[in-house]
Amino acid sequence: MDIIVPIKQVPETSNVKMDPVTGTMIRSGVSTVVNPLDLFAIETAVRLKEAHGGTITTLTMGPRSAEKALREAIAMGCDAGVLVSDRAFAGADTWATSYTLSQAIRKIGRFDLIVTGERATDGDTGQVGPGIAAWLGVPVATYVAAITGVDRRGDGVALTVERLVEEGYQVLELPLPALLTVVKEIAAPRLPTLRGKKRAKAAEIPLYTADDLELEPAYLGLKGSPTKVVKVATPRVTRGGTIVRAQDEDAVADAVEALLAFLDARDLLPNGGRA
Repeated sequence: MDIIVPIKQVPETSNVKMDPVTGTMIRSGVSTVVNPLDLFAIETAVRLKEAHGGTITTLTMGPRSAEKALREAIAMGCDAGVLVSDRAFAGADTWATSYTLSQAIRKIGRFDLIVTGERATDGDTGQVGPGIAAWLGVPVATYVAAITGVDRRGDGVALTVERLVEEGYQVLELPLPALLTVVKEIAAPRLPTLRGKKRAKAAEIPLYTADDLELEPAYLGLKGSPTKVVKVATPRVTRGGTIVRAQDEDAVADAVEALLAFLDARDLLPNGGRA
């Protein structure tokens, strides 16, 4: 089974910043990590490979520094990595991103399964995985929590999966090739091994630029993105508090009195409040 795992390098949660003019995320000079939810996709692919054989190619679109994310995925058990990088891709929304990645997958060649994380922690949309499936014309199952069957039927293979929904689980059967987006319940990601790190360090990472792919220029980057951010606002912290320090016995009584007054003012004391 030949599997492709698209991953993303994202800013650490505490370092997310937006450009108020362009409405895009500021990525330069910001420390990054592999999208935590993509680690579950990597683990899913590795387990499928261990059970059924095949290869795993991990794929990412981003600056040249995103190569680090690919090497981390190889250290966890992927066989190869491909970096899709070009200034023409900068500022792409989910539509433009999924288009570019789908064309890169076409260049990679034949595949049986694409596995992605549920969403990226920086954009939080969950649209790129299904978007790739739409561009490639393959069936998709989102929020997959378990793969319960891999069945060979004639010349094809079908997967049976459990999809997490609000009411519980939905059982689906998908013919391959297909795309899955997986949730964290599917498997616990493994740590990279020393052997994996050595293999990752020595791996050759091919680079796909806009010139290497058969792309429609009008679909690329910020200019080719139909999603437009019209306003960026920093949420205000509306909840405050009062700290009453009780460092001696007299202060304890004052602190208790202050707490009772606080509760009484908000009608939170039983029996109608203080006498």
